[in-house]
Amino acid sequence: MKQPQPVIFYARITPFGVALIGESMPMPAPNPPPSSIGADRSPRPSAETHNPEVSVVLPCLNEAETLAACIAQIQQTFAEHSLNGEIIVADNGSTDSSASIARAAGARVVEVPRKGYGSALMGGIDAARGEFIVMGDSDCSYDFRDIPKFVAGLRAGSDLVMGNRFRGGIQRGAMPPLHRYLGNPVLTRLGRLFFRSACGDFHCGLRAFRKCAYQQMNLRTMGMEFASEMVVKATLFGMRVAEVPTTLSPDGRSRPPHLRSWRDGWRHLRFLLMYSPRWLFLYPGILLMLLGAAVTFYLLPGPRRIGGVELDIHTLLYSVLAVLVGFQSVLFAMFTKVFAITEGLLPEDPRLTRIFKVFTLEVGLALGLLLQIAGVACAVYSVVLWNGHGFGPMNPTSLMRVVACAIGLILLGVQVTLSSFFFSILGLARK
Repeated sequence: MKQPQPVIFYARITPFGVALIGESMPMPAPNPPPSSIGADRSPRPSAETHNPEVSVVLPCLNEAETLAACIAQIQQTFAEHSLNGEIIVADNGSTDSSASIARAAGARVVEVPRKGYGSALMGGIDAARGEFIVMGDSDCSYDFRDIPKFVAGLRAGSDLVMGNRFRGGIQRGAMPPLHRYLGNPVLTRLGRLFFRSACGDFHCGLRAFRKCAYQQMNLRTMGMEFASEMVVKATLFGMRVAEVPTTLSPDGRSRPPHLRSWRDGWRHLRFLLMYSPRWLFLYPGILLMLLGAAVTFYLLPGPRRIGGVELDIHTLLYSVLAVLVGFQSVLFAMFTKVFAITEGLLPEDPRLTRIFKVFTLEVGLALGLLLQIAGVACAVYSVVLWNGHGFGPMNPTSLMRVVACAIGLILLGVQVTLSSFFFSILGLARK
């Protein structure tokens, strides 16, 4: 039988051990057919890891400098704590020797052609065989010796166990000041406010979760916001979320990180807003409506003077506009919520169900009709006032107040009528 050609690896010393950084005369790897998410190009698993308890998924894009050290540390942790586990490297189109290094070190490589941090993790997680999934970056910034703490949390009943770098310790140079003192704290606080999450570090890259819980989350984002989506979905679906302290060290790469501060920060913020219709549409809309209505009723009797400033019909027109825009924002909050529930992006909301049991299509049409009738009545009254002046010139300050009310009521009535039909159309998909 023909013997395989030897493989020669080049290595360097890293804080985690020996990192393989290159090779010559690589052995050909088996090439099974690709899956729908990514193509698994690794050798077949051994019998003892065919049904592992833990699968560690490492997203990878040109990580040849540090990947072998991460794999070695994970393997050592498995051995020291008697964990039955596997290592999956989700290769996202590396052009260096990352894939061959991972195979040689004993990891399973899943090729994920669709670019993005979230895409790579989805491909690796879908290929994982373990009940518990641990994900972490392959740049030597996280300490994989903490894996047993995450596994213990899952064994205790948690669905998601998050690492918290601020509790565990961030080494000098491990996180840019912009991320440490502005980006991560602000986005985490917004996430806690918007979704009532107890998580103290939304963006920690080292975390563990049950695969069945991950499948229930139905994550969709392909980029760095994947990290935020996981925490948000776990909170919205009422899953048990725990935290353990973990450390962050300077990464071992000689190239710049894939993370782009402002671009990826905006993507996280955009995701948090889109998944919280209350804070994006509802609360600002209600506030705008209340302020607009207060100013409108304040100015309806006549002009008002505050200090040296006189408020009259021009301010009244803007206040009516505020009511209309605020009401439109509230409708958008409802549209977004219903659509997200229909598409499976958000869980069912019992409060929304109770609201729609009361405000049916017929109720909405009746309310819209009443508002339009009131608006037409104001319009007729304005014509009566004009008739009193012989349809000639008259003081605009008195007539404009009636006309503004007529326009506002008619537009509100039309919005209620049209939105009632639209809610009924969205409801068809939910029945």
